[in-house]
Amino acid sequence: MSNAFISSLKQGTRQFGMVVDTVACVGCSACVLACRNENEVPEGCSRRWVNQVVEGRFPDLKMEIWSESCHQCANAPCVSNCPTGASHVDEVTGTVQVDPAKCTGCKACMTSCPYNARYVHTDGYIDKCTLCRHRLIDGLPTACESICPTSAIAVGDLNDPSSRASRMLQLRNSKQLHTAAGTRPKFSLLV
Repeated sequence: MSNAFISSLKQGTRQFGMVVDTVACVGCSACVLACRNENEVPEGCSRRWVNQVVEGRFPDLKMEIWSESCHQCANAPCVSNCPTGASHVDEVTGTVQVDPAKCTGCKACMTSCPYNARYVHTDGYIDKCTLCRHRLIDGLPTACESICPTSAIAVGDLNDPSSRASRMLQLRNSKQLHTAAGTRPKFSLLV
């Protein structure tokens, strides 16, 4: 699955994505706090969150924990449904971004996102994870990746086989959420 997904990305361009190791993630929320601090996210709003899913019945239980944010979709419905062009794909990183100056706050992007990854900023525009674009273009790791105490988060160019994110996808089984939506998310969970 991972090899086919990576080969389906637009070749010759940078396509940053995120991989989260559900075995390594302990749900500490350090990534959530680092993101909030780095990006000055208002109190009560969040660009990241931690999921904990328990399956089975005692004593045969299985638990997955992972940090989640915008899935940086290759076929992003938030972009195609934005009437003003505020939601767009960044040409440098291949990530989905929002231009607050163009956003009217109509919530078309929020309605179309199957991951519930957007929120209304206190200034009235729609906001979401930028995958720390400002850090990526300077060659720095994202706030969430740099703070993770278990190295469960990897962000990298999925078109670069030497990036940590690509290597993780090659070495372990992975899954993507809500694939039936056809969004082609660049967010994978190692299982």
